[in-house]
Amino acid sequence: MVVEQIGILHPGDMGISIAASAQNSGHTVYWASAGRSAATQRRAAKFELRDAQTLAQLCAECSIIVSVCPPDAAETVAEQVIDHGYQGIYLDANAIAPQRAERIGQAMATANISFVDGGIIGGPAWQPGTTWLYLSGPQAETAAACFAAGPLATQVIGETIGKASALKMCYAAYTKGTTALLAAVVATADQLDVGEELYQQWAREEADAAKRNVQRVRGVTAKAWRFAGEMEEIAATFRAAGLPDGFHLAAADLYRRIAHFKDAAATPAIEEVLSALQHTHATESDATKTEDR
Repeated sequence: MVVEQIGILHPGDMGISIAASAQNSGHTVYWASAGRSAATQRRAAKFELRDAQTLAQLCAECSIIVSVCPPDAAETVAEQVIDHGYQGIYLDANAIAPQRAERIGQAMATANISFVDGGIIGGPAWQPGTTWLYLSGPQAETAAACFAAGPLATQVIGETIGKASALKMCYAAYTKGTTALLAAVVATADQLDVGEELYQQWAREEADAAKRNVQRVRGVTAKAWRFAGEMEEIAATFRAAGLPDGFHLAAADLYRRIAHFKDAAATPAIEEVLSALQHTHATESDATKTEDR
C-alpha cells in the first residue's frame, strides 16, 4: 500500500470523520490551522492531524487534497488551491451541482491538477454502513483507496466529472427537500390555527407520526445554515436538467429562516422554530460561508 499525505479542507464534523477513515487506512492526514475556528482546532488536535499551518504549505506537503466545506465556498476553496500551485489529486466532496463540479474540474485540468468529483450521502462517518462517498473521474479509484479501511464506504460510479455530484443532488433533493416541505406545512398549520388538528390526523394514520414530524422539524435547525446553499445547488441541478427549480429555491428560503439556530446550546422548542419560519430572518453573513462542514 502506498502511504499518501492527505490534506483535509476543512475538518468540521463531516471532514474530521473523513480524516479518521483516511488515518484508519494507514495514511497521514494534514490540515491548515490558519484562520480556522477554536472548535476546528480542538477536533484536529483530538485526532492528531498534522498541522501544515497554511494552505500554501498543505499544498506543498500533500499528494491528495479533500475539500469538505459548505457548497457556497467550494469554488473559492478550489481557486485558492489552484493559486498555490498544487499539483496532486483534488477531491471535491461538497454538495454542489454537477455543472459546478464540471467547472471546477475544468479549472483544475487547466492547472494540471487531477480532479475527482465526490458526493457524500449520510452523516459523519463513524459507523460502518451509514455514510457513502460516491466518486467519479479518471482518478476516482485512487481516491477511493484512501478510505479502504472505513468506516466511510466508497463507490466509484464512472469517469465522468459531475456524475457523483448529480447523484448527491438527486438524493438530497428528496431527503432534505421534503424536510423543508414538512417544516413549511407545520408552520402554515400553526399560522392558520389548525396545528393540533393536523397532529391528530397524523396520529390517526400512524401513532407516532406527529411526534416524529415535529422532531424532524426541530432537529434540522442545527444544519439549516448549510442546507440553504445546498438547496440552491439542487435548484441549479434541476434547472439545468430542464425541470422546475422553484421548490428547492423555496426550501433554501425556509432553511435561511432557521439558520440562526446553528450554534444553539440545545435543540429549540417547536414554538421557537415555527416563529422563525413565519418571519423572514437576515441571510447568513459572508463570514459563515467558509465555515467547516
